[in-house]
Parts: sequence; C-alpha cells; structure tokens
Amino acid sequence: MGKLTIQKPDSVQLYKIRKILAELSQKTGRGTELISLYIPKGKQLHEVINILREEQGTADNIKSDLTRTHVVDSLSRVLQRLKLYKKTPDRGLVIFCGALPPEGGGPLGSEVIKVYELDPPKDLKTFLYRCDDHFHVDILKNMLKDDNLIGFLAIDAKDTGWGLLHGDKIEVLKETGSGVAGKHRQGGQSAKRFQKLREMELTYYFNRVADITKEYFIDIYPIKGIIISGPGPTKDDFIDGNYLEYRLQDMILETIDASYAGAEGIREAFAKSGEILSDFRMIEEKKMVEELFKHINTNTGLASYGLNEVLTFLKNNVVDKLVITDNTNLQRIEVKCKRCQNVTEDIVEQSKAIARKTELLNTPCPNCKSKDSEVTAQDIVDYIALIAAKTGTKIEVISGKAEHGVMLSSIGNVGAILRYNPNQ
Repeated sequence: MGKLTIQKPDSVQLYKIRKILAELSQKTGRGTELISLYIPKGKQLHEVINILREEQGTADNIKSDLTRTHVVDSLSRVLQRLKLYKKTPDRGLVIFCGALPPEGGGPLGSEVIKVYELDPPKDLKTFLYRCDDHFHVDILKNMLKDDNLIGFLAIDAKDTGWGLLHGDKIEVLKETGSGVAGKHRQGGQSAKRFQKLREMELTYYFNRVADITKEYFIDIYPIKGIIISGPGPTKDDFIDGNYLEYRLQDMILETIDASYAGAEGIREAFAKSGEILSDFRMIEEKKMVEELFKHINTNTGLASYGLNEVLTFLKNNVVDKLVITDNTNLQRIEVKCKRCQNVTEDIVEQSKAIARKTELLNTPCPNCKSKDSEVTAQDIVDYIALIAAKTGTKIEVISGKAEHGVMLSSIGNVGAILRYNPNQ
C-alpha cells in the first residue's frame, strides 16, 4: 500500500495569516496607494530594493498631493523593513503597506501608514509588486488552501460512492448504482450464460467506476492518496483487476472491510480510517478534543476549560497543550497608566473592542486617578501564544465549524490538557 506524507503547518501561524488576510480583504485605499509585495524564496533582496527605489521616483509624478505622499511614505516604510533582513527568508516574504484610516474611521488626511509583514506558510514562487486601491491577497489565500486531499471510494456490486476528505470535512461527491444483476438468475436462463452476462456487466461497471474515479481524483481534485472500502470481495476484484488508472493504483493507502458502499460507505470508511490518516489535520483535531473530553468526563484532574481558568493555569506553567477554536473572536485590551505604570486588562468580543478601548481610555487610573494612559489590543490567540512561548506550552488552533470544534465551543471555545493535577 502507498505511504501518506502530510505537510504539518503550524496551526497558530495559519490562524494569524487567515486573520490578517480577512482584515486586509476589507481595506480600500483613497486612491491607488496600497502596496502589495511578494518576494519569492531565493530572490536577492538588493534587486527588490532597487525596484522599489525606482518606484519611488515614479511616484513623484502622481498628481494628487495626498496620494503621492502616501505612496512615497509607504515605499519608504517597506524599504526600511527590507533593510532589516540580511537575506530573503527561507520561504520568501510578503509585505502589505499603505495609508489606512484610523481605527473607527476618520476624515481625509487622517490616514496612518500601516505595515503587515507575513511569513508565507509554504515556499513562495511568485514575485509581485502592485500599488493599487486594494491589497492583493489572493496568492496567499491560495497558499492556505489545504492541498492534502484524500479520496474515498466505497464500492460493492450494487453501488459506488466517491468522497473527498479536505480541511475539516468529509464530502460525498457522487453516488451511483451498478446496474449489475444480482447473483441469482431468473428462470429460463442457463447458469453459464447468466454468469457470463453478469461478468460482462461487472466489467462494464468497473470500467465506469474507474473512469469516474480518474475524473474526480486526477482531473478535478489532485489527491494525495485513496482509501477503498466496501463489503465482500467486490473491492478486491476491482483493485486486483487493475481497472484504476496507474497513478491512482499507486496511491491506494488501504482497503477497508465495511458494511456499506455508496454514500453511507464513505462515512463508514472515514470513521474506520483514523490510524491510516493519523497525520491528517481533521483526525488530529478529533484526537485532541476527544483526549480533552476524556479527561473531563473521567475527572482525572488533567483537564481545564473556559478562558479564565485556562489562562490562570497557563500563566502558572501548568498547561501542557492548549486547544482553542479559530472563531473565538476575542481581544485582550491592556491599559497602562503613564504616570504610575499601573496596568488594567480586559478581554472582550472583537465587535466591542473599539468601544471598550475608548471607555477605558476615558476612565481614570484606579491607582493614581490619572487619565494619561495608553491602550493596546491584541487577538486572544496572539496573547495566549506569547505566554505559551515562555512556558513551553503547545497551542493548537482548530476549526470551530467542524464537529469537534463545535464540541469545544460548547465548553467555552478553549480547553487545556495539564502537565499535572493542580489539586493534588
């Protein structure tokens, strides 16, 4: 059987990139003044710097004073960032930069130059420089698409189903009947003739299944492996007869004995394929949440859930692994008094963050009553990742839409497996 090799990207890094791209997709410039720069792996930085310096010269010809200022300032900021690198990072580098309205909006001329620097999740092969009224994020979005696709084929003499495992879901693509006669012949027909006709029908059926399988798993979805399942010997006859296109034949990961074919067989085969797909992300997420709930349900004292409790254990270096859903949508706001350095913090929903920051800035310091404070905000996953880096805790961000992400959402979107029972 074939061996499955799956790339295992950092779930926190992917979460951050998705979050930034979702934000940038909503941004628009006053004019064509938003810069998108993709520097591929291995490209010499001095070449890129020369290109941007030439663009600075061209920008001097922009008629609008405000747009010209924004473009020149943005290019200067990008050049400053590039000079901090001795060479292009291993996978390449992506920078978005431009003049954007302040948080909460503002009048013309109140824009602030912002820079977003991203490490691509895979090797970047495309060089792109664009100055436009929007950021060009599609290249990065395409890199985030899960290319570890696994095909499922559930077959018996009556039905076949095709399924696809990608990202966080199993999808049934198609189901078809065979048209092959049952094993018992009707009266008036010799057993030999009936058997020959049935074999011809099976051959035609197998060829049809092979053609559809090639269409789905070679032409439409470039899978990394295929799992074939079904009741009885039909699946083995299909495989041993070499009906599959040779590339697919080499991709067979496993054959699974199952009770059903068709759509029901796809779901059954997926449920039985955990060990085969042990490196596949959806299976990993399922194992994490099931381990967490096992500790919760058996009262081992090695599990914690709910943000406040988990954060307390995390700060006290008790957490071994922390699991959080990607749709938690919380921000941690920190207000620091400039006079006495007193720090106040609050965790609020993303949609309420701006209002809460304004409220906290206008509230006197509880320690010295000064109103001279500075406020910062960060996504809750970023905040957790900073603490985890100091304590050696592993963080996993999982899909909140998948079945096991929904389970985690039911107990507060975040859970932790502890290094030891803190109550002993």
